[in-house]
Order: sequence, then C-alpha cells, then structure tokens
Amino acid sequence: MEAPAGGRPVAADDSYRCDIDMSKADLVNNLGTIARSGTKEFMEALQAGVDVSMIGQFGVGFYSAYLVAEKVIFTTKHNDDEQYIWESQAGRSFPITRDTEGEQLDRGTKNSNNVV
Repeated sequence: MEAPAGGRPVAADDSYRCDIDMSKADLVNNLGTIARSGTKEFMEALQAGVDVSMIGQFGVGFYSAYLVAEKVIFTTKHNDDEQYIWESQAGRSFPITRDTEGEQLDRGTKNSNNVV
C-alpha cells in the first residue's frame, strides 16, 4: 500500500466472507446492541459447564474494527430470511436495509470495513 500524495488519508477496503448467516432479527439483537454485555448468558454458560474460552472473542474483534474503520458494513443472507445490509459508523443508530441490488449471497455474511 502506498500513501497518497498531498497528505490525504490512506484508504483500503477490508472485506471477507464467512458461512455464518444472520437474519434481520440477528442483526438487531447481536450487532445492533453495542452496549449488550452478555453477563447473564456468560453466567448461565459457566453454570452449565460450557467451555467459555471462546466467549467474548467475537465482540472484541468486531468492536476493534471501529479503531481503524470509518464504516463497518455487514451484508448477510439467512436461509429463512431475505438478504440485508447492516451499516454502522459507531454512532447511536444503524440502518438495516433489504439488499435487492448488491451481490446476492446464497447464504452467509460478507463484512466490509472502510479503513482510513
């Protein structure tokens, strides 16, 4: 990567796809709740004897995207739902829109971060 002339910010698109699919409700409940701590679920998992070594790792990686990205975008298609786009600039709101024009996914999620 080369820095642009004139002191402009370096911009890159960091995109990846995974087989995890989310419905619109999943987007609202899991990505849209920035302040959700998960304490109750964590305590229930501890009591049930679940291996908790992975708990919280998604959240740490997900929220760290805002350290370098102007905007975080998830496009997702769940087998039982339409394809949706979730966007956030780490503000108080996030639009979720039905995606009828973008690359259509059979199933899964694509994440794009506008890194500046």
